Amino acid sequence: MKLYTNETVFRGHPDKVCDQISDALLDAFLQGDKHSRCGIEVMGGKGKIFITGEVTSNSEVNVEEIVMRVLKDVGYIDQNNRAINVIESGDPKDIEIINNLGKQSHDIALGTNDEVGGAGDQGMMFGFACNDTPEYKPVAMHLLQEFSKFYDELRQKDQRFLPDGKAQITGIYDRKMHLKKIKDWTISYQNTEEDRTETDQILIDKAKELAAQFGLKIEKFWVNPTGKFLIGGFQGDAGLTGRKIVVDSYQSFAPVGGGAFSGKDPSKVDRSGAYKAREIAIRYLKEHQLSRCEVQLSYAIGIAEPLAIYILGDGKSLEPEKSLYAECTPKQMIKDLGLLNKHFEDTAKFGHF
Repeated sequence: MKLYTNETVFRGHPDKVCDQISDALLDAFLQGDKHSRCGIEVMGGKGKIFITGEVTSNSEVNVEEIVMRVLKDVGYIDQNNRAINVIESGDPKDIEIINNLGKQSHDIALGTNDEVGGAGDQGMMFGFACNDTPEYKPVAMHLLQEFSKFYDELRQKDQRFLPDGKAQITGIYDRKMHLKKIKDWTISYQNTEEDRTETDQILIDKAKELAAQFGLKIEKFWVNPTGKFLIGGFQGDAGLTGRKIVVDSYQSFAPVGGGAFSGKDPSKVDRSGAYKAREIAIRYLKEHQLSRCEVQLSYAIGIAEPLAIYILGDGKSLEPEKSLYAECTPKQMIKDLGLLNKHFEDTAKFGHF
């Protein structure tokens, strides 16, 4: 038996808010121009939201309007129109949105335009699948994603729960990485600090309910271990696009690629390659009757086919089919996975897989 830990953050965590703003802007550019090239980065903190990166698009997008809409959706601007997690004054009009977007480098465009169809960047991406759950995810990852969704629904109905937060599971695993028991379930959640005994118990009860679906018991809960979590979001911390790549992928159960996903159009293989690697991992898991499968893709900027495809199934290297190389070009991945018609903002909320 061994201990192993995974973590998620709630939709209202400042890094996740930046991810959602980046992807909401990406969706808007792609909606008006499917050929948009975007690499959008967002930083938020202390009353300011700074948007930078590169966009080449024929779409006309109201950046400020989209930013404010996301802030309302995640609960940073509450039902009473107070900016509870952004600025001390609480007045949304005092939020400063700085639009610093520029155009994509011509040098990059030479290798990634529609005629060439090369990868939008160099790097390596990972995909992972296991047979622990019907969604081919580890049980603990499934539990935390479901818990995050529950929390987001809860804070929209009960104003004692505020948007920011995170959760973590430290599990007891056997030698084959099957979760046998949960040693610690840690919850840090922003709240009004009213009726703490009651609000804590709501979250504890939900965690127990989720764990019980897999026959799991939880030995100990840690709820707001510092004792208080009232100030959060961009007031309590800074947020940055792409700073939660482990949460976005497999919560530490698999290696993580070198790049983030949010704000990037699908010509960027950081995103499309990672999605394709996941699809390949599920496919090989089924075809070879594996319990675990890990896939790595690697690319050179401007080159369409991957430099290498590595597949590891139940600890053994598997030879990839030669046809996979043609299947893993940006153009083909975008077509096969329907990535020009995807609502990317949704992927930034609770994890991409």
